[in-house]
Amino acid sequence: MTENTTFSIIRTVNFKDKKLIIFDFDGTLINSVPDLTLSINNMLKHYRLTPLTVNEVTPFIGNGAKMLVKRSIDLSAEKQETTKIDFNEAFKFYYESYSQNCCINTYLYTGVTDTLQYLKNKEYKLAICTNKPLIFIEPILIKLDIQKYFDYWIGEDSLPDKKPSPAPLLHIANKMNIDISKCLMVGDSRNDIYAAHNAKMDSVGVSYGYNYNEHIADYNPTLIIDSFSELQEYF
Repeated sequence: MTENTTFSIIRTVNFKDKKLIIFDFDGTLINSVPDLTLSINNMLKHYRLTPLTVNEVTPFIGNGAKMLVKRSIDLSAEKQETTKIDFNEAFKFYYESYSQNCCINTYLYTGVTDTLQYLKNKEYKLAICTNKPLIFIEPILIKLDIQKYFDYWIGEDSLPDKKPSPAPLLHIANKMNIDISKCLMVGDSRNDIYAAHNAKMDSVGVSYGYNYNEHIADYNPTLIIDSFSELQEYF
């Protein structure tokens, strides 16, 4: 009788040779859904449209502010009869509301501060690449007291192209004068992983983020983690 034996292949991953770690923002470092939803609903209320829940707004986050507003208006309008809304006016109303409310109930995910400190202690360069408008990044970093950890950051309007284009990641690597092979992208959505793939850069997908209600594993990041603190195990 032949005994069948199943062997498990374990892939060992570490990123100790990296020099630059690039992070997504919303859904990776911070949970901004409460404040984004607040400003979306302020805008919808202005037009007497039905407000949306946090769960309804969450899948719309990650492709930039204009797509967030457009999808929110479309979904709310489906629930009732409404007259045509001027999108530019609606976007301006949302933008002004979020400018005043961008860090009211936004919070850091568990382990973010400790892990950023750990990485800085090991002298890694840290940057942020987000599809959030640039103007909102620094106020949130300051309010949450994590600005000191980052060497550089860019938003959706910093360059002509945004994620999933590789251009933002390539720009950051060039700005920091670090070879792509020594860079790592950490994010919660397909845009982050696609951008990394397109830039020929390793990536870490976090499973706890937004990602349009999809599994981050579907996009084949180099590594998947379930909590931010797990990053420390690989550096």
